[in-house]
Amino acid sequence: MTRIIVAQHAGACFGVERALDLASRAAADATTPVHTLGPLIHNPQVVASLSEQGVTPVEQPEDAEEGSVLIMRAHGVTPEVERRAQARGLKAIDATCPFVKKVHRYAERLESEGYQVVIVGEAGHPETEGTRGHAPSAVVVGSAGEARSVELARRVGVVVQTTLERSVLREVVGVFIGRCEELRLVDTICEATSERQGAAADLAAEADVMVVIGGRSSANTRHLVDVCAARCAETHHVELPDELEGAWFDSAELVGVTAGASTPADQIEAVTERIRELCGERTDCPA
Repeated sequence: MTRIIVAQHAGACFGVERALDLASRAAADATTPVHTLGPLIHNPQVVASLSEQGVTPVEQPEDAEEGSVLIMRAHGVTPEVERRAQARGLKAIDATCPFVKKVHRYAERLESEGYQVVIVGEAGHPETEGTRGHAPSAVVVGSAGEARSVELARRVGVVVQTTLERSVLREVVGVFIGRCEELRLVDTICEATSERQGAAADLAAEADVMVVIGGRSSANTRHLVDVCAARCAETHHVELPDELEGAWFDSAELVGVTAGASTPADQIEAVTERIRELCGERTDCPA
């Protein structure tokens, strides 16, 4: 018999739920066009659903009609982008995750206090780019290898992308120790991220097959895939139920399911239900 277990902590986090609620309310109340600055979250299906509600993404504030509503994405934006939205006469709604805003505040404070700011995270990711806007001289470091090539000042202040694996942070900080006189670390990894990664790791260690649900452009989902793949050789990343293949579960006794922080509960249920169908009579323990 095949058991299917969903990780104890999986799916949409507080920041994502908050952003979606703000967008839905804006759509319901709107008397002018409503846009998001880039995708509100890294989930193509959710972005498509918002478009059906009349909430469409634009790449820049200048792409939105004057007087329209512009929702700042959950990953945050730079102060310069906020100023451009204001100059455009847009009605801004800030859907930035509160935990991301905390990273912004710490980065600003460290830079104002004279620290060389290092953001440990993924270069080019919307969150790290938004944080750099609050500390313009900051350096982004994504690995211990990159950390070794950074020329450090006497005083270094470190903040972290909220969705990063804590193991990466430990490795980077380990490289910095002994290379500067003062090293100040503000661990801004979101607790929800840590909980999801920990629960996924525990489940993957027991599972024969792991299925990770979430957008392929979602950094936290990709990190979950890495966490699971390190413990379960057969790990699959899917966005939709029709991406599942029956052959994955042929000899599986335990199928583990987890999902990124940008994945709503209905998407988890749809994928889990499809796994049940593919396992057929071999399933005796629904998720």
